[in-house]
Amino acid sequence: LGALEPRRKGRPPPMSAPSKKPSPSQEPAEGSHEALLEELNYLRLENAYLKKLQALVQAKEKLARERKRK
Repeated sequence: LGALEPRRKGRPPPMSAPSKKPSPSQEPAEGSHEALLEELNYLRLENAYLKKLQALVQAKEKLARERKRK
């Protein structure tokens, strides 16, 4: 029965832009700011560790390829 109802013609109206102001409930509290800084520091350390690990693995693979060539 829904197929028999008339439809709107033409383009749909443009979407309104969302407001840029964050509501007071979305602003982080001071305690959560410290927690976010701790998490940021942890993630930076983890990222540095993983980069060094990847470089080590690549160096080992390169050494193995060079030994295999000879």
